Order: sequence, then structure tokens, then C-alpha cells
Amino acid sequence: MTSQVLREARKYEEAAEKSIPGEERPIFHLASRAGWMNDPNGFCYYKGQYHLFYQYYPYEPKWGPMHWGHAVSGDLLHWNYLPAALAPDEAYDRDGCFSGSAAALADGRMLLMYTGVVKEHQDDGSYQEVQTQCVAVGDGVDFEKYKGNPALDEKSLPEGSSRFDFRDPKIWKNADGTYSCVVGNRPADGSGQILLYHSEDGFQWKFGGVLAANGNRFGKMWECPDFFELDGTWVLLTSPQDMLPEGLEYHNGNGTLCLLGDYDEASGVFNEKHNQAIDYGIDFYAPQTTLTPDGRRVMVGWMQNWDTCNMHYPKGPWLGQMSLPRELSVKGGRLYQNPVRELERMRRNKAGYENVPVTGLLELEQVKGRSIDMEIRIRPGSPQEMYQKFEVRLAQDHQYHTSIIFQPKESILKIDRKFSGSRRAIIHQRRSLVHDKGGELKLRIILDRFSMEVFVNDGEQALSATIYTKQEAEGIQFLAEGDVNMDVVKYDLCAFE
Repeated sequence: MTSQVLREARKYEEAAEKSIPGEERPIFHLASRAGWMNDPNGFCYYKGQYHLFYQYYPYEPKWGPMHWGHAVSGDLLHWNYLPAALAPDEAYDRDGCFSGSAAALADGRMLLMYTGVVKEHQDDGSYQEVQTQCVAVGDGVDFEKYKGNPALDEKSLPEGSSRFDFRDPKIWKNADGTYSCVVGNRPADGSGQILLYHSEDGFQWKFGGVLAANGNRFGKMWECPDFFELDGTWVLLTSPQDMLPEGLEYHNGNGTLCLLGDYDEASGVFNEKHNQAIDYGIDFYAPQTTLTPDGRRVMVGWMQNWDTCNMHYPKGPWLGQMSLPRELSVKGGRLYQNPVRELERMRRNKAGYENVPVTGLLELEQVKGRSIDMEIRIRPGSPQEMYQKFEVRLAQDHQYHTSIIFQPKESILKIDRKFSGSRRAIIHQRRSLVHDKGGELKLRIILDRFSMEVFVNDGEQALSATIYTKQEAEGIQFLAEGDVNMDVVKYDLCAFE
């Protein structure tokens, strides 16, 4: 039976959606139906459709008591909103239904597993959020919360672990029909750890061990874990809070972390071998993955940043969008990511240029737009002398532009959006160390009205950023200090008719 809290949210979001013109939303990135969106939740393929839930406060474009928004898609690019799936309406989740995931039960129903939050008054007068793991079951639209909730609480934690930082369960179904999940937690040392749990039926859960421990290496608390096997390697994704920079690999604040290694399923031991950031841009956090029917591992992240999301300008009726879904692979001890291949079906109006000399400023007549898929290959124009800098300016007019800048002598790629329309002194630049071959570099750039995503060297790295430039600014310019030789292929990206 639907609660009054959920009924009100559904009624509000349905009316609010109608007041937002379609041209004020992204074309192929999922944005909040109304109000606020953060982490992706419950990303799965169920009964012929992709389902993507999300952290949601429908009433204002800022964080509030968390609900679960809901959308479905047949191709991961064109999304239709469904009614909100969860609302904070029970004693164990009255202060928020935080992040979680989804799986199919043996009887065909969908199981949601999420973090329930209750603010508890402490002896010092403060309030702390007690976090437990809860489940709900439904038909893919409407869900009933389990009468035995919470399914996991402080009694399920190893000794010394915090009941205030215990969240974001990621569930999966094992080959034998049982279920497992990983949950983020804070141990006694104040950093982060990922806990492993097992269940026969998805409702009764038992502690399986500490899958991975931070040991204060990568930030503090580890949020939003995901764990899966890919190309013969086990992959652990998580989003650490309060990170310190390590060269150009990790940056200050809330970041992303990928650990690659081996996993002994019998003992529950994960042996990490490699680590890297997941996204090197400004706006990307809390990614979650699913398997497609044809066996691809696809990831989507919240295309936003906790350090900037409450300071954005201009204010609108919605805030928050998801990244482009990305196909993952592992090569040579590194996670690769590329736009889902379905995006190629949206390509129209191909424009191609080969061996274009770039010295100073250059514009190409057929290269412009705010919803595009563009591939660029650059190399030194002179065998005797390396160029100093190459820059692409996007979403550009006489006042605005967002830049991608490559400095070959340092092998540094920088994303810069300080001229993209923001009126706040927030994070507008981020640098990444890339692997070029003597000044040769390949970039694939995806624009969708309010965002830019850059994929380097066929997916070796990705950089994401939201932008707020007015839509009329659709110019693209190329600039070089020194001599550059460039190939360009550009497509418009258009919604299916």
C-alpha cells in the first residue's frame, strides 16, 4: 500500500515535470524529473528495460530528505520517468532512503536494497544518522517495504565499526542463485572499509567479512561500492570522501577509486593489485554498474561534485544529471571506459577533416554544436619541433567557452570551464596526466547541452564536467601554440524520431 508521503511525492513530481520545457533538459543524459538528483541507485536490466533509480528530493533543486526517483530506457539513452519508487515513510528510514541497488528474485519480482536513515540525538546534544540496510519488493513500478526491515543493522557489523557510516549496499545474484552484497562502512581507524554479506533469499543476510580496508590510504569513508568480475579481473569501485591529492591521479575532496585484483570467492578475500581514479574531470561520483543482456558491463555515475553542487548558477527547477552510460573493460591492469555503443545510432550529419594544419586559431565551417560526438587526433606538425599547447574550445561564442587543453611536454590534459557561465568561485579546472606518444593524442568529446565528457586514447581515461553556457553558444575553435596536424570527425547527436 502506497504511503501518504510517497503519494504526495508522486503527485508533485508529475505536475512539476510538465512545467519544465524539454529543451531545458539534456537530450540523452538522465536528469532529475524535478528538484534534486544525486547518486544512481538500482541500475539494472529487468523485464526488457533498463531501470535506473536515483537519490531524489523532488520539492527543491537542493539536497533534502532522500526519496528514490525512477526512470526506464530501452537503449540507455532515451529515458522515460516512472513514479518515485521509495519515500522516507517508515520508522527505520524516516530521515531518508539513501543509496542502494536492485536484483531480480527467483519468483520474478524486483528486490531493492537501500540504506535507511534515522537521526539519533546524542549525549553531547548533536544528532547522528544511524544507518541500516533495508529491502523492498515490487513489480518494477510499485514496491512494498519488507516487514522484517532493517535487514542489516549494527548487530551485523564487525567490532569497532561505525553504525553512523554504514551505507550504499550493492547487491548481485550468484551463479548458484544466492545473493551477495558489498556495503561501505567506517572502521575504528576512522577511514573506510567495504563489508561483504551473503543471503540465501535476499532477505536474511549474514556477515561474510571485510572485503577491502582503506587503512587511511585513499581518503576516509568509502561510499557507494560496486564489485564485479571483468575480463578475468575483479574490480572494486568506490567513492572516497576527504581525499588528499596524489600527483595528478587523485584530487582533494570527494573522489573516485578503482581497485583491480584477484578474489577468492571461497574465502571472501580480495587481493588488490592496481589502483586508479575512475574519472579525472570535475563532475563524477558514486558510479554504479549493471550487466546488459549481451554481457557488457555498463557504468553510470552522478555527473556532479559535492564541493560545487550547492553553489551552481543559474538556479533552475532541476539539478543533477547522470553521466553517459559507459562500457567498461580491463586492459593491461587498467580500467577502460567508452560511451555505450548505442550512442552511435544517434549520429547524424557527419563532417570529416584530415591532416588539417593548426597554427594559432582555427575554425572549421562544419564543426559546431551543443549535442555532438567528435573524435580528434592530433600530432606534431613539424618533426623538428614539438608544439607547446593544443586547445579545443567548445560551447563557444564571444563571451563563453569551455576548454580542453593539452601540453605535450608535460603530458598534461586540462579541462577548464571558468568561462562557461558560472558566477561562483568553485572548481573550474582539473588536470590529468595522460599517455601520449610524442605529442600524438586521441580525444573523443561528447557534448549534451549542459555537460561535456572527454574520453582519452580509446577509453584509457575519462574527464567529465557540467557546464551552464547558454545554448546559443555552439561554436568550436581549435588553437595551437606551435604546429599541430589534426584529424577531426564530428557528428550531431539527435534523439530518435
